Amino acid sequence: MMTVLSLSGGKDSTAAALWLREQGIEHVRVFQDTGWEHPALYAHLDYLEEQLGPIIRLRSDINVAPEYADAVADIERRLGVASSPMVRWAVKKAMFPSRMRRYCTQELKVRPFLKWARAQDDDILSVVGIRAEESAARSGLAEREAMPGAEDIEVWRPLIRWTLADVVDIHARHNVRPCSLYLEGASRVGCWPCIMSNKSELAMLSKDDARIDVMRDLEALVGRVVIDRNHQHAAGLPTFFQNKLPDKSGTFPPWSIDKVMEWAQTSRGGRQFELFAADPRDAGCMRWGLCDTGNKS
Repeated sequence: MMTVLSLSGGKDSTAAALWLREQGIEHVRVFQDTGWEHPALYAHLDYLEEQLGPIIRLRSDINVAPEYADAVADIERRLGVASSPMVRWAVKKAMFPSRMRRYCTQELKVRPFLKWARAQDDDILSVVGIRAEESAARSGLAEREAMPGAEDIEVWRPLIRWTLADVVDIHARHNVRPCSLYLEGASRVGCWPCIMSNKSELAMLSKDDARIDVMRDLEALVGRVVIDRNHQHAAGLPTFFQNKLPDKSGTFPPWSIDKVMEWAQTSRGGRQFELFAADPRDAGCMRWGLCDTGNKS
């Protein structure tokens, strides 16, 4: 059986890699690349390769219609990636992922992992760095279970009862530093930004003018695809973030990235609840540890 660790570059999956090393368990490390990560995370993955050994980079191969290819290529160039499955899937489907349609997990992480796993000449034990203390939802997860939709693959969560202190300690024992995004105040390092970002993370995003420019142009491009296809959207053209704040009519119109950034910098007297809150029933990134979603305890 092949032991395979999903390594997001976050603190918990790195701790899992270090723990496997301590136990003498040979394993393969894979990273599911959305092409929508922070440059600091890509740099950290290079660093982790130096510390841990090779990391296999998995990426969905998604084609877009020829009439949008140049615009997509320009956005990818500005992101600094050879291709961005996140961008390509948004354009292909003329929509962004949302709480109700978390295709970013299934299409950009689970599918490439399963495709790779099916090509291996061995059974797969999938190790993920999930800890129960991170959230109420995670506290109910088993240490081992079959992967839904792929029952022949067993998921193992060896750190399920670990504390944050345990994670910090194993980094210190091996003299491995965390991703620099944590040191800058980020609570998560997977996807930049994640559709489930909270207000503090959006405030951090507001300082990244280059990424905001990309998001503005991507929203315009996806809107163009919607119009070209004559799709009807009663609430308006799709935007990256799904607004949960009603307007005077009681509806929930999409907010552009510029409006979200304006809201993110309101003072404490403003609305402080999260625009985007994870569904506790979520069976995506959070459940399978395919990305670092931050400590919610």
